[in-house]
Amino acid sequence: MHSEIWLQGFDYKEAGPQLLLQAFLQRIINGGGRVEGEYGLGRLRTDHLIFWSYGEDRRQLIVIELKIKHGSLDATRQQGLEQITAYMDKSGADEGYLVIFDKTPGITWEEKIFRETADFQGKTIVVWGM
Repeated sequence: MHSEIWLQGFDYKEAGPQLLLQAFLQRIINGGGRVEGEYGLGRLRTDHLIFWSYGEDRRQLIVIELKIKHGSLDATRQQGLEQITAYMDKSGADEGYLVIFDKTPGITWEEKIFRETADFQGKTIVVWGM
């Protein structure tokens, strides 16, 4: 993957995935909305907040939180779900996506990639593993 070359160049290991995802999202959203990285919500700060306008007066808010798996997948997922729920509450977002990067050496893409839906504190959040 080309992203692996880019990710090796970042000293702050969480910055690489965040910047690559933001660049990807910016190309998709180009013209119809905007992507805000490290968006401040009072004392909270979400990795990405997407503002998407459609129709004359309709707006969709989407929170995306990125986590790098440290320790168990369950612990990383739990921490991410708690964070993203707070971000969704604070921003009034309709949708939330948690993206968990597994940088374990030697693990295959087939072992890393998954998609699931989590119902957490009254919110439905899509969890992606990469």
